[in-house]
Amino acid sequence: MKVIKNYLYNAGYQVLILLTPLITVPYVARVLGAAGSGINSYTNSWVQIFYMLGQLGITLYGNREIAYHRDDVHERSRIFLGIEILQLISIGCTLIVYIFATIFFSTTFQTYFFLQILWLIAAGLDVSWFFMGMEDFKKTVERNTIVKFVSIALIFILVKQESDLGKYIILLGLSQFVGNLTLWPYLKKMIIKVPWRELKPWKHLYPSIILFIPTISTQIYLVVNRLMLGSMGPSEALGQFDYADKLVKLILAIVTASGTVMLPHVANKFAKGDVYGIRRGLYNSFDFVTALAVPLMFGLMAISFKFAPWFLGDQYIPTGKIMFIEAPVILLIAWSNVTGTQYLMPVNRIKEYTISVTVGSVVNIVLNIFLIEVFSANGAALATVISEFVVTAVQVMFIRTTIKRRTLFKDTWRYGVSGIVMFFVVYRISMTINMTLPNLILQIFAGVFVYFVALVITKAPIIDSAQELLTGLKNRNK
Repeated sequence: MKVIKNYLYNAGYQVLILLTPLITVPYVARVLGAAGSGINSYTNSWVQIFYMLGQLGITLYGNREIAYHRDDVHERSRIFLGIEILQLISIGCTLIVYIFATIFFSTTFQTYFFLQILWLIAAGLDVSWFFMGMEDFKKTVERNTIVKFVSIALIFILVKQESDLGKYIILLGLSQFVGNLTLWPYLKKMIIKVPWRELKPWKHLYPSIILFIPTISTQIYLVVNRLMLGSMGPSEALGQFDYADKLVKLILAIVTASGTVMLPHVANKFAKGDVYGIRRGLYNSFDFVTALAVPLMFGLMAISFKFAPWFLGDQYIPTGKIMFIEAPVILLIAWSNVTGTQYLMPVNRIKEYTISVTVGSVVNIVLNIFLIEVFSANGAALATVISEFVVTAVQVMFIRTTIKRRTLFKDTWRYGVSGIVMFFVVYRISMTINMTLPNLILQIFAGVFVYFVALVITKAPIIDSAQELLTGLKNRNK
């Protein structure tokens, strides 16, 4: 039950992280235009690289280490303080390098590069990994809710024309900074004072770097497409791709939220030697994310062509096709999230995880060189899909000795058939009616209904799991 609650909290948390830019998309896309949106995406992509360099692998490492020792208040306090000191030093050094690299030596978009600094300052104060390791996701959701909605309101109030791009960048960075800062008061009741000589922050450097390699390889998918597209194509194409990618990632966040929840949960089981519990949880989690990712993928594909120009504006008509091409990553990343983040990472099989995401990153870069040149933003989306397929395939190969792949995929066809039937129904509806909010809701409900009926007909195991959950909730409330 705790895992389910944490999933719901973290799903909300992941959506809220993307909510600020996405809920304002129809407004900002029209006010700033595709060129302005492209400039924000380009400069933010660079700061995200420095953000990753500064954080090393601390988010994953800190999450896992706190999960290993969360029942020992002295040990978890010592680990937290040591890791946080290391994080502040690392971010501080990265901030200095960023200033010299992008401000003193950059002649293009210098002002906007400077405004993006807020993201790096916020990174130094990010302690969300501690609460994730404690499997306490409620606090992160609560603090984000208020901060995000305030920032959304300020965007509508302050961003009025193309020249307000700087204000928009500041508001996004400030939202991240304030959101991270609001978690600190909760630490008073969760950690204790530890003598300075026991902290040994440099002790955490090497294992953080080990996790940094797969972390930065994974994040390449988020930034390399934008950087290469920004260098090889017009700002308009980058803006169109950026919004398509954001919309796909918003849907994806609902699915991958389970990974952040399961990582500390599996890590704690691993520390206790519960191998059976780990495998059982992995099979259940894989079935769950498949059941969830398939309809989200096909649903987005079915409405993408009409949704994009309706939601973003007429200059974003090409975004619909980009969304259609990129949508399969929802399922592929959902699978690799289970095999990688939920299994390989918490059981300390970092080498295999690193190899998988590194291979995917190399494939991504190589494909971008050829596909962006020929197909522009569509090529970047296609490169992302192929790369994610490679990552998933490599991870499935690595787990073959400990996890039964036949058991893992045995019911996938049930969800696939149900999703395809749903796609054709929703696509047909989308092509015959205009895109309005009531019609969008109609398509969503039609898709949910068709998919649910198809799951019942194909006897998908998620139906039995849902019934067991409901029975458990009823018995608990009696």
